[in-house]
Amino acid sequence: MRILATIAAAALTVAISATAQAFCGFYVAKADTSLFNKASQVVLVRDKDRTVITMANDFEGEVEDFAVVIPVPTKIEREQINVGDRAIVQHLDAYTSPRLVEYHDADPCMDYRHFEMSMDSAAPQAAVLEEARKVARSRGVTIEASYTVGEYDILILSANESSGLVSWLQDNDYKLPKGAERVVDSYLKQDMRFFVAKVNLKEQSKLGYQYLRPLQVAYESNKFMLPIRLGTLNADGKQELYVYALTRTGRVETTNYRTVKLPSNVNVPEFVEGEFADFYRAMFDKQVEAENERAVFLEYAWDMAWCDPCAADPLSAQELRELGVFWTGGRGGSKIAPMPAQDVFVTRLHVRYDGEHFPEDLMFQETGDRQNYQGRYVIQHPWKGEPSCDISQYQAQVRERQEQEAQQLANMTGWDIDDIRKKIPFPEGDAPVQEPWWKRIWG
Repeated sequence: MRILATIAAAALTVAISATAQAFCGFYVAKADTSLFNKASQVVLVRDKDRTVITMANDFEGEVEDFAVVIPVPTKIEREQINVGDRAIVQHLDAYTSPRLVEYHDADPCMDYRHFEMSMDSAAPQAAVLEEARKVARSRGVTIEASYTVGEYDILILSANESSGLVSWLQDNDYKLPKGAERVVDSYLKQDMRFFVAKVNLKEQSKLGYQYLRPLQVAYESNKFMLPIRLGTLNADGKQELYVYALTRTGRVETTNYRTVKLPSNVNVPEFVEGEFADFYRAMFDKQVEAENERAVFLEYAWDMAWCDPCAADPLSAQELRELGVFWTGGRGGSKIAPMPAQDVFVTRLHVRYDGEHFPEDLMFQETGDRQNYQGRYVIQHPWKGEPSCDISQYQAQVRERQEQEAQQLANMTGWDIDDIRKKIPFPEGDAPVQEPWWKRIWG
């Protein structure tokens, strides 16, 4: 069976400036998780030692082959487990996605001042469960609890030693990857339990869902972390992980890896509107490479009550409550949250990881930094009307601006500068003279 293990992506895959200002522009495209393959999503709600995790798995295949094994720092009771609504995670993804925005030059013949704006089910049969407990005990494994939640059958396991736990999991058709025993042993030494879930086909059929809904777990622990190491053991290539952290205090960052802001507030040529997905993937690839594949990237940090410009409406109080934000009022309310803020700050982190470059689990900390940041890329359309004055100076400025945009785009993506220039409709006159090829060899 395919196991998912890191708490959703990491859920063990066995399975813009310093101070943002108002921006007078229009959102036209976003870089959501659909741009990347093998993209897993985790929502972390954190307040002091209290954590609620929502794990939106990216499992593909027959549902009877789905299983998830997740290290958790404490024993979990039935009431601490829930099955969530994936539409809310999709809404959060859309709201926090890096975005492409646009605005237009005014008529250069108009005389006015420019203001630049920057920006509940039954448990398994007692006899069957008791037999399972007996077999588990023979392996040194304790089934601390057994629940059925929605379409999932869930066990909470503890063990004396890794070999017994691995043997038990294998006996029960959890095909663990090579090297799992060493990683499992490290979690046992931290006194962690294992949250194990399989799909209950009968319950899924009764509920009528055609997809697997997110699993949610609430617990208390001083450990603010995501266990990703199990998910790297048998991963087919690098994995994309998105972490959405919701706190009262401010931005969340990793403590054992660098947290790096992606380039933002950069003007790009007009043709990028039709190639935004390719642009964002190429730009992200270049940044990952520049950080030696060992960084976690900040894509968004903002108070939940508003956005500028909005790629989606802020989440409602009800949606936040369903994600586990327990300190808000929580029922009903407008999707466009009124001021003041709902006392919820959202951080979106994006990491591409494998076992070689991310040998440790992700460790997080809350900060008091509430400065707004978003991955934002700007198209500034030149004025294209019939002029009522001499606009040669304006056209020269546009040509200079477009050349700067071409060079910035090449630097961010690694795309060939000459290919970029060919796609730009330079106004009146020749496009910038291309440099001799040898001037670009050494930078």
